[in-house]
Amino acid sequence: MRKRTLFRLATATAALGAATLAYASLVERNMFTLRRYDVPVLPADAEPLRILHLSDLHMTPDQERKQRWVASLAALDPDLVVVTGDNMAHPDAVPGVLRALQPLLDHPGAFVFGSNDYTGPVWKNPFSYFLPDREYAEGVALPYEELRSVFTGAGWADLNNSRTTIKAGGRLVELVGVDDPHIERDDYSLVAGAVAETADLSIGLTHSPEPRVLDEMAADGFDLLLAGHTHGGQVCVPGVGALVTNCELPRAMAKGLHRWPGSDSWLHVSAGLGTHPTAPVRFACRPEASILTLIPR
Repeated sequence: MRKRTLFRLATATAALGAATLAYASLVERNMFTLRRYDVPVLPADAEPLRILHLSDLHMTPDQERKQRWVASLAALDPDLVVVTGDNMAHPDAVPGVLRALQPLLDHPGAFVFGSNDYTGPVWKNPFSYFLPDREYAEGVALPYEELRSVFTGAGWADLNNSRTTIKAGGRLVELVGVDDPHIERDDYSLVAGAVAETADLSIGLTHSPEPRVLDEMAADGFDLLLAGHTHGGQVCVPGVGALVTNCELPRAMAKGLHRWPGSDSWLHVSAGLGTHPTAPVRFACRPEASILTLIPR
């Protein structure tokens, strides 16, 4: 009797595990979701301004469903489009990224790159993400300069260790960004300094939301900080949330909108739209894009 009970328990556990894996790999990772947030960062009586925040597409050539969904976001008519990196996951991904983003290139935009814009993915043990000092492994080189040329050719601001001002939604927006801190390409000292008093709004961009970078941006007075990289944890536990962030950011801030501690800045971390190709699953963490409606404080 006891053997039969243990056998049934093991069978049920295996069946539940298989069903969960099937759901995570075939269903939820394709459940593209638009999140909406109100962010109180504008002066009193200012008209709202809408930002479309995209991150972590991890595009491969065959992901036509994702490409169509992202392209459809142009109907939202955002005032500003911000892309926080990891656009590619294959050497031939640029055409797919452009099919997704082409309808948005007519809008004012800004971008930074992530590690998976420079080199492609390599297989890794998923449990290695729990190791704080794991070694970063580079894959095949990706055509990031080709992608950069398309973005800048459309007038988007390249904020990889750079700073600029643009007009968006009739406002003067000061922008700062760093190249990906996850692979130590960031150098905030090149762009540091207090926000100009003439700016109506200020935004900081980084792919990986490393606190050391966010602290500096917040100290310089940037109103809104935007990042990706975490995938929101990618595989989350209902009621618990993300188990890892793959950076120094606290797990409770793995996705969504938060006040950055010790400052007046707001942080939005996108859970992103893709997955690492060797771990194509999402659980309790749908792929997402976000519309941030900036409103008066």
